[in-house]
Amino acid sequence: MASSPLIDGFERRFLAARPLPSFPWRSLEEKLKNSLDSELLLNILKKTVLHPLCVKHPPSMKYTRCFLSELIKKHEAAHTEPLDELYDALAEILSAEESTHCHRSYLLPSENSVSLSESTAIISQGTTGLVTWDAALYLAEWAIENPATFSNRTVLELGSGVGFTGLAICKMCSPKAYIFSDCHSQVLQQLKGNILLNGFLLKPDFMAPLQPSGNTSVSPKPTVTAIQLDWDLVTTEQLSAFQPDVVIAAGRVGIGWQKLPSHNQKLFPYEKHSEMVILRLLV
Repeated sequence: MASSPLIDGFERRFLAARPLPSFPWRSLEEKLKNSLDSELLLNILKKTVLHPLCVKHPPSMKYTRCFLSELIKKHEAAHTEPLDELYDALAEILSAEESTHCHRSYLLPSENSVSLSESTAIISQGTTGLVTWDAALYLAEWAIENPATFSNRTVLELGSGVGFTGLAICKMCSPKAYIFSDCHSQVLQQLKGNILLNGFLLKPDFMAPLQPSGNTSVSPKPTVTAIQLDWDLVTTEQLSAFQPDVVIAAGRVGIGWQKLPSHNQKLFPYEKHSEMVILRLLV
């Protein structure tokens, strides 16, 4: 299947269920003006609704329905040859039941990916932690560009949410151990499910920190743990008990910090105008 920046743009945005206005619709309209067949639309359909990741981990039915409706509008306006696959896909979605949960998937380098089960509501169960926020994408991008910060080290993440940042680091940066944490029990339950969904085994209990083995080789998969921890109340002694080499968090901070240089911001589809920076905390 032919690929192009236009098709890639649709693919990454749809898999991550980004807002429909952020899609390159204008560029699609221009391409369709100069084409009489429906090959481009078919390729977009295969890279979005019919993508293997979406078939395995489907996004919101409502989101998919709105996307297909918009794609059909572009198709009909361009007066290209009929494309039955578009209408077949819409008919299948219209007959499906909506769920309170959906999936978002993010493509990583080296043909890897992270898929997450999330709530369809921004606020659910009294928390906003059941969805992925742009800050998590931003931090994961920086981590993937700076793998030496995490390679063969024990990483503690505060406020992991549904787990995107940590899963991206576990797949791309070869940490020795990764400790996910969150204060909300419902978020923690969803987080554990996403860890298993992405092929990692959960260590049952964090009873003791990993002891240095003297072996500096990078292990193929890190030891993974998920614990309940309130980052607003946690003490230095509690953090020290985990013996982390690196502590990370995507969110606001209230202590001294040093701004680190920005990175490319080209890997994940999010709002580039958002004011996000990577900070090294001074503790």
